[in-house]
Amino acid sequence: MAELSEHPSVKKFRAQAADSAPQPKATLDAHELRDLCLRAGADDVGFVDVDRPELAKDREDIMRFFPHTKALISFVMRMNREPIHSPARSVANVEFHQTGHRVDETAHRIVATLEARGIRAVNPAMGFPMEVVNFGAGKIWVVSHKPIAVAAGLGHMGIHRNVIHPKFGNFILLGTVLLEAIVSEYQQPLDYNPCVECKLCVSACPVGAIGSDGAFNFSACYTHNYREFSGGFTNWIEQIVDSKNASDYRSRVTDPETASMWQSLSFGANYKSAYCMAVCPAGEEVLGPFLTDRPQYLQDVVKPLQGKEETVYVVPKSDAEEYVARHFPHKQIKRVGNSLNRLRTIQSFLNGLPLTFQRNQSKGLAATYHFTFTGTEERQATVTIHDQKIEVTDGHTGNADINVTADSQTWLGFLAKERNLVWALLRRKIRLKGSLRLLLAFGKCFPS
Repeated sequence: MAELSEHPSVKKFRAQAADSAPQPKATLDAHELRDLCLRAGADDVGFVDVDRPELAKDREDIMRFFPHTKALISFVMRMNREPIHSPARSVANVEFHQTGHRVDETAHRIVATLEARGIRAVNPAMGFPMEVVNFGAGKIWVVSHKPIAVAAGLGHMGIHRNVIHPKFGNFILLGTVLLEAIVSEYQQPLDYNPCVECKLCVSACPVGAIGSDGAFNFSACYTHNYREFSGGFTNWIEQIVDSKNASDYRSRVTDPETASMWQSLSFGANYKSAYCMAVCPAGEEVLGPFLTDRPQYLQDVVKPLQGKEETVYVVPKSDAEEYVARHFPHKQIKRVGNSLNRLRTIQSFLNGLPLTFQRNQSKGLAATYHFTFTGTEERQATVTIHDQKIEVTDGHTGNADINVTADSQTWLGFLAKERNLVWALLRRKIRLKGSLRLLLAFGKCFPS
């Protein structure tokens, strides 16, 4: 084998290095970098130091993904508003997908330009593809775009959990680029929230996921709006597997539902509603029609979505099921399984409790639960449910009303409906110290 030093590529590299190629700047000029991003296609941009306190929750994940990160570029791309307003959600979804592709293309151009200047940078996807192999065990996204955008001064979160840009409103999609270089100037969060607290997102949401008090029912939103994403797809596959024949399958899944799933698989997953974004009037460029003629705005934008006859997907005995029946009796309710309960780790179970908690199902319950998990994953945790709120902490704190000791794999199987509670109690795979009534009341708060 020839010496490495004699390889043509090696000799060419060393010859070029000897020509004293220009070195990248240690610090990037913020004005030049902003201009670079805008030329690449961004509509607005901000820069954040990776050590900022606002990124503390995500810093470990960021550094694990790209250990050389010193700064982050956050940018926004505007969406056309009228397609998002449309009751024809096919039109809205084309806008989501097209803008999403533009975000990824813009991030790609930014990274390519920086790389040509000798600066390492990485552009995580705006949405998909994600690290879905982690589904049920942890985060499937590489970077949390929303907190980075807020830290970069590109907006604040409204009660609908969308970032609202001060000018463009919530009709934006977000992109992020991780840099190995520092930037000469960083932005700070806005000193006000563009949200005008109109609560139109509350009134338009078909599953009541957004509370007027700011509470958010993640499970309700995930089950319906993201029906044709990963969780709903899993549920659809299970319907196929459980069906005895084609006739049985059609009794479980309608032809339009099958066609819609095919469309999402073929052309990109479609959101079922996203009405909270559609009706939001916040943002300097967006606010005019709402302020000028509020009744007309409601007639043009909000009521067509509220009045739309459609299938709404809910978990049985959930807050969403009760909400749809009460507020939108003209919409058809379809009960589906809660894929959020198909967890692979106890940590995921504990992290997911606030996301799947149904506060209206917890009325009248005031209890502290001490959980002790044994076996392959040993953990201790305290869950407190009081005043229709939930708190989850590590370890055993306070005085427990009930102690639950469970083999970790048995407990996860119980949540996934692969294990029977009575079977687990009889074999002492799950042991209780306290009233079984409290465990049943706990389960009611997390319907599946």
